[in-house]
Amino acid sequence: MGRPGATRVREEIKGMELHFTKLQGNGNDFILIDEYEGVAIPDEMKAQFAALYCDRRFGIGADGVLYLSKSQKADLKMRLLQPDESEAEMCGNGIRCFAKYAYDSGYVGRSCTVETLAGIIPIEMNYHDDIFSATIGMPEPKFLRADIPATGEGEYKEQINGFEVYAVNTGVPHAVIFTDALDSVNLGEIGPKIRRHETFPKGANVNFVERSGKDSLRVRTFERGVEEETFCCGTGATAAAAVAHHLGYVGEKVEVETMGGPLTIYLGGQVKMEGPATTVFSGTITF
Repeated sequence: MGRPGATRVREEIKGMELHFTKLQGNGNDFILIDEYEGVAIPDEMKAQFAALYCDRRFGIGADGVLYLSKSQKADLKMRLLQPDESEAEMCGNGIRCFAKYAYDSGYVGRSCTVETLAGIIPIEMNYHDDIFSATIGMPEPKFLRADIPATGEGEYKEQINGFEVYAVNTGVPHAVIFTDALDSVNLGEIGPKIRRHETFPKGANVNFVERSGKDSLRVRTFERGVEEETFCCGTGATAAAAVAHHLGYVGEKVEVETMGGPLTIYLGGQVKMEGPATTVFSGTITF
């Protein structure tokens, strides 16, 4: 298939038929591999499989691969491997897609818990007129540099390439920049410079945010691991709302508009994110 690691992946699972499901949440799309009954892709191959099959020309095309398995700590366990072969701690859109698949497959009821690298995530699901939505109990936003992680002490506020940058961890590290001209931001040029800034030892997702109303925001996100702008980032929308609330710009219920659609973020007490997920198609890869 013309991608590094492709031959090794195909040889390792030669003769297999691998079932997958493609899902999306506000245009943030994922390949889900069901490992509830056992390992389908060897752990040492998962990263290369993601790089190969997330490719939109040589593979299925996705922003990441979700792996569903049993958990000893929660109802289910989710792993997310990204196109650059890294593993993300959490993903707000991904976990909604994960929850939809788990519910549709009969693994869980309308509520469940999911083990992630960012902790145990509680989920409430709803179907209304065949439209699925989920409310995710998000990790508590962490503003101190040590928890993001970022270099230095105290809360994060830096000048980077002429932008005032805030940062927070909402399951993964996020940089947040407020602007009055969101549509004119050259995110493909600016995003990588902030994403890889020396103050972020593990890198960071980059969110440009425009205040569009009293309790509403518009957000564009350059996503770490995908290494480009994505249609929507759930943890990014949560980060934007959390920083805006922290600065006194918005209240405790924030409507966030992303390129792929809306999300609702609830702040104060348990931080929650509400949004849709859709099954796109299922298929089989024959090796």
